[in-house]
Amino acid sequence: MTRPPFDPELAPMLEVISAMMPPTLTAEMIPAMRAGGVPGMPTPQEQMEELDLESRDVVIPGHAGDEILVSVIQARGRTGTGPGIFHTHGGGMIIGDRFTAALGFAGWLHTYNAVMVTVEYRLAPEFPDPYPVEDCYAGLVWTAAHADELGIEADRLIIAGGSAGGGLAAGVALLARDRSGPHLAGQVLLYPMLDDRDATGSTHDIDGVGVWDRGSNVLGWTSLLGDRVGTDSVSIYAAPARATDLAGLPPAFIECGSAEVFRDEDVAYASAIWAAGGVAELHVWPGGFHAFDGLAPQAALSQDAVDARDRWIRRLWG
Repeated sequence: MTRPPFDPELAPMLEVISAMMPPTLTAEMIPAMRAGGVPGMPTPQEQMEELDLESRDVVIPGHAGDEILVSVIQARGRTGTGPGIFHTHGGGMIIGDRFTAALGFAGWLHTYNAVMVTVEYRLAPEFPDPYPVEDCYAGLVWTAAHADELGIEADRLIIAGGSAGGGLAAGVALLARDRSGPHLAGQVLLYPMLDDRDATGSTHDIDGVGVWDRGSNVLGWTSLLGDRVGTDSVSIYAAPARATDLAGLPPAFIECGSAEVFRDEDVAYASAIWAAGGVAELHVWPGGFHAFDGLAPQAALSQDAVDARDRWIRRLWG
């Protein structure tokens, strides 16, 4: 075994997780995984009720002017203004919805009187690149344009996402830079999916084990890019690891586990930001599998990861 071992507290939880979601996903599994949540788990609406949050849906123009949906989430009865979070959800570009992992930021909504806008971008393979990243960019543009009515202080708007959502957040930040688009005060990239080329050591180490292994990753990228995957025809906005110039980006918080597919590309992305003179905080959590913090929130490593994010956002937002 060349991969790092899983954290001793996390390792036993993988057996339970694997019973619900095998390490390697196949195209045949996509419809069932999109169909609904885990039996017995609360719905997003029930979770928001418990967290004292409220939401409303808004139809906005997405890529090519097509209608897409965003949800605006805030503390119940919120008044005044505060920071904003534009959220791009995970799911390997092929599954998930706008509520996937969004409520992991609930504490920031209460602590900082913040507002979250989370986007229902269209999924591959039915809607391949550039639909997902362009839908997300359209959502950011809408959020910034409506900051006043949303009670968002425009100079305190960040973008945040995990997994595929982290990759989309990075791609949107690049688009905002290159199109002179909305100002972003920061980017939160949680175990982001950044590189379609399947060439790093960690992509080969995590194969048939853990959460979202190499086979799943190949499925996600192939669904998004089709025959272009791994070729020179892939844009930096679809696969931000391909960017050669990371200057001029907002401060980044980047994290991953040491025992996950995305480890090497995430470390390389932080290094490239530093090489360009940018600001990035990188955490590689020892023994963490992909998305360990959300799948095993009671683990000490998960709590440490959340604490690190909270410290970063406190420094950013004050």
